[in-house]
Amino acid sequence: MEWVLADALLSQSRDPRVLLGALCRGEASAERVETLCFLLQRLEDEEARGGGGAGALPEAAREVAAGYLVPLLRGLRGCPAGGADDPGPAARQRRRVLRAAGAALRSCARLAGGPQLAAALAEEALCDLLNAGPAPGLEGAAEAAVEVLAAVGSCLRPREDAPLLERVARAALALALGGDKAGPSPDAAALVAGRLLPALGRCGGAALRAVWGGLVAPGVSEGPGRVGSQLLILSALAEKLLPEPGADSVPASREAGLDARRCWRFWSTVQAGLAWSEDALTRKRARYLLQRAVEVSAELGTDCACAPGEGTGPSLFWWSEKKKDELLKFWENYILIMETLEGNQIHVIKPVLPKLNSLFEYAVSEENGCWLFHPSWHLCIYKRMFESENKILTKEGVTHFLELYETRILPFSPEISEFIIGPLMDALSESSLYSRSPGQLIGSVSPLGLKLQKFLVTYISFLPEEIKSSFLLKFIQKMTSRHWCAVPILFLSKALANVPRCKALGMEGLLALRDVLQCTMITHQILLRGAAQCYLLQTAMNLVDVEKVSLSDISTFLMSVRQEESLGRGTSLWMELCDWLRINESYFKQSSSCSSTGLHETSSLNAYVRNLVQEYIRSSAWEGGENSCMPDWFEAKLVALMVLLAIDVERMKSQYSEKRRTQNVLRIFLDPLLDALVKFGTNAYMPLLKTDRCLQLLLKLLHTCLLKGSGTQDDEVFTLLQNFIMSTTESISEFILRRLTMNELSTVSDLDRCHLYLMVLTELINLHLNVGWKRGNPIWKVISPLKNASIRHLQEMDRGQEPTLGRQIQRAVSMAALAMVCEVSQKPELQLDSLDVGPPETFISSLQLNQTLQKPHTEEESSFFEESSSSQGWGKIAAQYIHDQWVCLSFLLRKCHTLIPASEGEILEPTLPAVPMAVRTLQSALEALTVLPSEQVLPVFHCMKILVPKLLTTSESLCIESFDMAWKIIASLSNTQLIFWSNFKAFVQFVFDPKVLTIAAKIKGQAYFKIKEVMYRIIEMSAIKTGVFNILISYCCRSWVVSASNVSLSIAKNYSELVLEACIFGTVFRRDQRLIQDVQTFIENLGHECAANVVIENTKREDHYVRICAVKFLCLLDGSNMSHKLFMEDLAIKLLDKDELVSKSRTRYYVNSQQHRVKNRIWQILLVLFPKFDQNFLNKIIDKIFQAGFINNQASIKYFIEWIIILILHKFPQFLPKFWNCFSYGEENLKTSICTFLSVLSHLDVITETILEKKLILKQALTIVLQWCFNHNFSIRLYALVALKKIWSMCKGLHIEELAALTSVIESSLSQVENMHGAGSAKKNWQRIQEHFFFTAFHPLKDYCLETIFYTLPRLSGLTEDEWIAIGKFTRFTDIPLGAGFQWYLSTTHLCELKPGDWSQQDAGSNSGEADNQSEWTDVQKKIIPWKNHVPDFDLELVFQDRAAKLGKSISRLIVVASLIDKPTNLGGLCRTCEVFGAAALVMGSLQCVRDKQFQHLSVSAEQWLPLVEVKPPQLIDYLQQKKAEGYTIVGVEQTAKSLDLTRYCFPEKSLLLLGNEREGIPANLIQQLDVCVEIPQQGIIRSLNVHVSGALLIWEYTRQQLLKQGVSTA
Repeated sequence: MEWVLADALLSQSRDPRVLLGALCRGEASAERVETLCFLLQRLEDEEARGGGGAGALPEAAREVAAGYLVPLLRGLRGCPAGGADDPGPAARQRRRVLRAAGAALRSCARLAGGPQLAAALAEEALCDLLNAGPAPGLEGAAEAAVEVLAAVGSCLRPREDAPLLERVARAALALALGGDKAGPSPDAAALVAGRLLPALGRCGGAALRAVWGGLVAPGVSEGPGRVGSQLLILSALAEKLLPEPGADSVPASREAGLDARRCWRFWSTVQAGLAWSEDALTRKRARYLLQRAVEVSAELGTDCACAPGEGTGPSLFWWSEKKKDELLKFWENYILIMETLEGNQIHVIKPVLPKLNSLFEYAVSEENGCWLFHPSWHLCIYKRMFESENKILTKEGVTHFLELYETRILPFSPEISEFIIGPLMDALSESSLYSRSPGQLIGSVSPLGLKLQKFLVTYISFLPEEIKSSFLLKFIQKMTSRHWCAVPILFLSKALANVPRCKALGMEGLLALRDVLQCTMITHQILLRGAAQCYLLQTAMNLVDVEKVSLSDISTFLMSVRQEESLGRGTSLWMELCDWLRINESYFKQSSSCSSTGLHETSSLNAYVRNLVQEYIRSSAWEGGENSCMPDWFEAKLVALMVLLAIDVERMKSQYSEKRRTQNVLRIFLDPLLDALVKFGTNAYMPLLKTDRCLQLLLKLLHTCLLKGSGTQDDEVFTLLQNFIMSTTESISEFILRRLTMNELSTVSDLDRCHLYLMVLTELINLHLNVGWKRGNPIWKVISPLKNASIRHLQEMDRGQEPTLGRQIQRAVSMAALAMVCEVSQKPELQLDSLDVGPPETFISSLQLNQTLQKPHTEEESSFFEESSSSQGWGKIAAQYIHDQWVCLSFLLRKCHTLIPASEGEILEPTLPAVPMAVRTLQSALEALTVLPSEQVLPVFHCMKILVPKLLTTSESLCIESFDMAWKIIASLSNTQLIFWSNFKAFVQFVFDPKVLTIAAKIKGQAYFKIKEVMYRIIEMSAIKTGVFNILISYCCRSWVVSASNVSLSIAKNYSELVLEACIFGTVFRRDQRLIQDVQTFIENLGHECAANVVIENTKREDHYVRICAVKFLCLLDGSNMSHKLFMEDLAIKLLDKDELVSKSRTRYYVNSQQHRVKNRIWQILLVLFPKFDQNFLNKIIDKIFQAGFINNQASIKYFIEWIIILILHKFPQFLPKFWNCFSYGEENLKTSICTFLSVLSHLDVITETILEKKLILKQALTIVLQWCFNHNFSIRLYALVALKKIWSMCKGLHIEELAALTSVIESSLSQVENMHGAGSAKKNWQRIQEHFFFTAFHPLKDYCLETIFYTLPRLSGLTEDEWIAIGKFTRFTDIPLGAGFQWYLSTTHLCELKPGDWSQQDAGSNSGEADNQSEWTDVQKKIIPWKNHVPDFDLELVFQDRAAKLGKSISRLIVVASLIDKPTNLGGLCRTCEVFGAAALVMGSLQCVRDKQFQHLSVSAEQWLPLVEVKPPQLIDYLQQKKAEGYTIVGVEQTAKSLDLTRYCFPEKSLLLLGNEREGIPANLIQQLDVCVEIPQQGIIRSLNVHVSGALLIWEYTRQQLLKQGVSTA
């Protein structure tokens, strides 16, 4: 049409000046400038054919350029450019003008008759471009300059204008790459790469060299922000930077001497785009460059190799014509994998992953075992998988990488080592990767954890010795670089611990391991934390080169391992460490602090430890002053640990031959300490710091020696240590008595010393208790004076003396000492406690409770504040003082609890005011709870436990207030705080005390309901804080069992809801919580192999232990005891009611849902209770049990119901008539439950085992079963046939003559089903059901045990592993012992050995019924026939170009370009869509496909009515450039970072829609040509639509918008 317009103008006048002058007048609209452009191009065409005006035309062209176009472009400089994201109408109009003006300038430059105009325009535009600058982004002037340079660049002379071209190229590159670290402006990079650089590329070698030099210069940044811009430029110039095969003329790249394939920086940029870029479009450009380079190499057929860059190994890219086929195969598979990974869908990606294995087969030479392809290419694939949003794909990628060395040996590559330490370890930090595989049992090792271990062991064994040390060091240092979750750090540590022993780590590695140990302390999972420490210590023993570290370094490292969590004395880890020290003790590096003198014939370890103790004791003699603070405990812990390690090493060496040597060595080690301790009582001038350090070491020696895992019985070292320390008891006790009672403690820091002294005193008491307490021993002589002195000091302080710092400190010390004496006095072995009331009890009873310790006077504040920075503040001191008061009162109340009156008016003992005034004491306890911090409330709870039972009847409201106050404290604590569990146990003990429960149940007042409210709150809390319900149910059950009286169980009946909730308890955990539990179970299953299991107490806080406790409690109840019997019957009724309630709440529920689990637990408990039921009670509940059989249940619940019915009928055959009645219900009621009752009949031999006369029962059963053998439902027939087979075998065994008439019928029926022909599902199902465990291996009587109920049957019925309770947990739970005579634990059959089968009971409801009747009228598909365009048939013979005009068909300005589409079906569908919506033309890559049958089948003759244009893919760039010049907006259908939502985009009338290839989309080199990318909004998972569907949606949206515009203009 444009050429027709130009010819029409030329026909009016042949003078170009007149025509051009007319067009240059008036408003510079887009249409006017485009018309001017068309006219100039027409004149240029005539000039080329020799028909133009010779002299006038050049002059006219120069006038148009200088007088119209240049001023027009200058005028557009100040206009805003508009964003590329969403350009408005004004911006789109401006861009049309710019492009048309640029194209017109190009024509003017060509018509001007010389190069001067083009050079002048280029110089001016370059100035504008440089003035705009790259930093602020793309402004109006810069955009106009780019358009001018793109237009006139082709008119510049390659040789003469080479300097200008180079300057333009450098400026364009600077604009595209950006000038600052933030990276380039996306608009600038897109415009320069899409418009200017391709134009410069066509200008010859100078410009290309300048661009290429700028891209590959050493100083160019390769950060993530730059890679996208670099790839944008490279893909735009790809055809120029790569050799052009088969070209007639010399290509620009050869002219410039360029070949990107030979540059390693080019390939490193491509790899960075493939692996590290988060932008999908950048990755696509990288793939395009790779694919194009491979295609070019294959077409050229010449060898080439990339120049070596950084690192070693093969070239990043090479080509050999001899290996063309292998190379093509490798790169084809590689690109296929990278493209597939973009989909993020595991079901699409997984089939392609085997090709990744083939890449490694190609990559390594079979001849010499060297890399043929650089391994970084493979690592790009793994990096993409690790970065996937799909965690399943990430796990697949990590697993695949870890399996690399299982089946092949790969050459060493530094890149792989760096990849392991970088991206792989980053990926391994994701906890979810370590989950169990489907089908694995709880407690199994994580598959990924096992693969990680194998990989690390194998990889390190393959490493060269010179590389191994640096790799391991970097690996361990990487573990310290982030905060790891408990599970990843555990499995990484375990993998390291299994690396074979080698001398790889020095001091730096030991420090790195210590830092990793610190990282493990972050997690709250104590068991996982302890296990990780065990593995890290094993790593140190395996990998540290002892010749590079000293014993001092090792001892400091061992202090990072927590002894209370991992390194317990006597554990396997301790013994392993001792053995390691024994083997290597003579090889350690000599420490500078180690003395050269040592014992005769002793080892370096003994010399080091002896020196260590001497230095520890000696150094304290001159450090600090009398008022110095307490020394840190670190040194004492270190010395104690090394002493015990050294003595155990010595024992290991002597091995029974020299036991006396162990004693001598220990004596030599401890001589300095014992000498100092003996002098404590006589040397009054011994430095204070020395006494502190000696007592600290004494305590740490005892604590380390007594840690769990070290059995003190028959422990020679402990016995020796005990004897040594007891020999110093008199001196130590006299020293402590003097320090505590003689006003020697007067500073804030002395309170820490007081705490130390009291701890030592307590330990000395325990030592004497171990060997047998004797009155008159040294420690016994101290307790009474200490008690009397403390009371005397406290009484003196109450006489109104001035509260100086020294007096207040002594007061706090005296109260702490008295509290300690009260605590130890409760031990009956001490023989200190008597029922007589003495002065101490009288003093404690008269204490003013909650009396705060006043702050010292102001003149001493300065000294106090000087110490406060290193000691506790006064608030904590005052709180400790109140805490100690309540410790003393707790002792008094326990001793005199019989004297507490039930009411305030009842006075029994006037000498103890705190005891008779219990109400006031309880009120004081409530006040204390408001004052004390959470860690100090424990003694208050102990007092409340004694007071509340006494006051519950008379002061109920006060007791309820105490419940509420205590609960608020508990609810505010986190379960990760150490104080939570001790406080919670004390809370449970006083709220749920048996006496409290008894009184509350009797009076049935508000306290009764408050206790139940607290009970349900605790159950609710247990969903968040795992383990709280365990403590409650365990305490209650133990208290009820211990009392074992009728009264206790009758009271327990009032709280049977607690047992009911325990029986059905169990939360459904989140995936991350399940993972933690799985890994904890795995560690527990390791047993003594992991020292953490020995050292850390198993708290049994798993949810399973709640049900275990309830079950074991129920098993202890006696059915012959009336109170026990009533309790169990009440519980059974509540369980059945709960089952009915759950069934009504949801008629259908999913397998393993919460409803399924609850119902399953209900029937498990009913099975446990069944032996305790008598006939009378069963008579009450039998109907409910049968009714449960009619309900639609999951398979596991059906088995339990069937089992309990079988047991009832076996024990009480009297219920058989009721059972037969179940079959008389209507078929509608039975269709979902008849299989349950038929399954019961299949065990008729067990049911009739005790019945002598079986004939009548068999006849009844046979009559019922036969009618169901002919049911229309196949499942019902199968169950009926199984029952029939069992019943008939019993009949034949008894030779019942009355049934002889049925023999032929039954035998033929069974024979027919047994000999069923064919391989259909009917025969398979018959075989499966016969092999099912419930009908073969399961015996209802022999298998009746806890193992079958709670483990075997849930496992065989397909219940989730969370519901399997292993029998080992029942035996490990010792809070409620069942006694040696309990025989219900294990099954006597082989049922437990079976594996789950593929048949499970199913609801037999008929799902094959007819659907509901359809409504009479429905929507009918209607074809729209364009009658208004209908013409006679003979018009069909016209050619299609004229046909549309004849038909009067409406044609839009939309061009659809489908040249990239390959499949005829997609092209045929698009052709049909374009024709229906009146597109201007459909552009195709080849018109030959129109003849394809598939195309014609989809197009239904649309090609006859639609203009079709052929443009091959290589010609698309020129075609799109031409259409841009004609004013078309190029719209691409592609998902990019800048793509617009289709619902928000407004289509210009002249739109060209470019559709991508089915698999690859739009190539990277064409994306630069797009004006806008549009994407279709999606709501689903799958990321892309079929290309025909995408195109149809955009075509309709374009049509819809144009129709709306036409409607508005018409209106």
